[in-house]
Amino acid sequence: MRPPSQIASTDDDRFRMMFRAGMARKKRKERQAEGEIRELNIVAMMDMMTIILVFLLKSYSASSVAVTASEDVRPPLSTTRTTPKDTVAVTITPKNILVGDRAVVELIGGAIPRGQLRGRVVLPLDRALKKEVDKLKYIAERNPNETVAIVRQWLQDAPA
Repeated sequence: MRPPSQIASTDDDRFRMMFRAGMARKKRKERQAEGEIRELNIVAMMDMMTIILVFLLKSYSASSVAVTASEDVRPPLSTTRTTPKDTVAVTITPKNILVGDRAVVELIGGAIPRGQLRGRVVLPLDRALKKEVDKLKYIAERNPNETVAIVRQWLQDAPA
């Protein structure tokens, strides 16, 4: 090794020292950058997103059947593997008879008022169900591709 007085004494020696320092810095940066991702591979990302989308679509229940629970009613717990048919939900609570989410008959003491009965037919409930049938028929006329099968099945299952 040279004595301190001779280090970088000439321009050539100073240039060599700067070059070595620069090369050492460059190698250090290359070593640090080995683990970094320099560019994103869009094809791999699209594959990943497609797989996630398919997984989410398969795991999402596409059934449009929704059972709304009233505060007064606690339905029993039940499990089944069969999917329920799309129908109009009729819910009977201690206070009301509901069609969908709308109360159509208000019960008095848990009983249907006599003025709303004709024999065994509950008149407001009958009107509400007929209105739902008319609505489904209207939808079937306007959009036959999607709802005809549902409406036909529902009308076949509905009492005359």
